[in-house]
Amino acid sequence: MDHARYSDDYIAGILGDVRVIAMVGASATPNRPSYFAMKYLIGKGYTVIPVNPGLLGQEILKQKVVGSLAELAAPVDMIDIFRNSEAALAVTREAIGLKDKLGLKVVWMQLGVTNEAAASEAEAAGLKVVMNRCPKIEYGRLSGEIGWSGVNAGTISSKRPLLSGRGVQSHTLAPKR
Repeated sequence: MDHARYSDDYIAGILGDVRVIAMVGASATPNRPSYFAMKYLIGKGYTVIPVNPGLLGQEILKQKVVGSLAELAAPVDMIDIFRNSEAALAVTREAIGLKDKLGLKVVWMQLGVTNEAAASEAEAAGLKVVMNRCPKIEYGRLSGEIGWSGVNAGTISSKRPLLSGRGVQSHTLAPKR
């Protein structure tokens, strides 16, 4: 797969299928990108489990922090890596080892995080891979919600967006399963 670009259908398919996300490198600091992304994804109905050995046993956004992927209980659909590109390979290898136990489907590497070896190994293990993207940004872009933030989505349409039932600015990709 060409990881320089992904089709909207590929990304939307992942975000529509995933329900439980383990966020590796989650931060308890409210102005950190991982905190903001976690808060947004929880608001969209995802279960997000923070993974951070330095915060083991604490809570982030009322979610108990685990120290490693090995401490997760199934099901976990996606690993979201908020670590640097070098660390992504080790995290991916650990995820591959737990793939069957967790029911894992996706390895997602955040903005600025790319590791071709990790992507190749994950795909060889049957996992979908996304690199250098943020699920929060992609969800907002694909749902049309990001347009409420003053960002031009580049689409002119009379089609009304799908609303989540939580207000006019809370769009959704598809009905929750």
